[in-house]
Amino acid sequence: MLREKIFIASDHAGFALKQEILKFLNNKNIIFEDLGAFDDNRCDYPDYAHLLSSRINENSFGILICGSGIGMSIAANRHKNIRCALCNEALSAKLSREHNDANVLALGARLIGADMAFEIILNFINTSFSGGRHCVRISKIEENL
Repeated sequence: MLREKIFIASDHAGFALKQEILKFLNNKNIIFEDLGAFDDNRCDYPDYAHLLSSRINENSFGILICGSGIGMSIAANRHKNIRCALCNEALSAKLSREHNDANVLALGARLIGADMAFEIILNFINTSFSGGRHCVRISKIEENL
């Protein structure tokens, strides 16, 4: 894994998938911190996206899960230095790291199953940023925040 820790959060729609992901991370001995939700009672995804985004630094990754992943990704990307990628298959996760230096992954619990989520997560956390020409593009994103 390229970073020391993963922060993970979900809303009610993503709670069940998050629980499966927590078991998966634990079985892989990957260090994580669960920021909630801690049950499947209705809650608001922006609260969790903002909480997780406030914790991300150069030594961490984030995983956000809601029904579609769209709301979480929109909310997270409102934060400076957050590049949240919504991924529904493994190649997008790899490319989001290589080309975009994504540091937060958004998943849609109603769109993918646990096995696909595991594959996406492994691609995301094990892929390095390519740098080079992509650095200029990343700086153009950051300068407008």
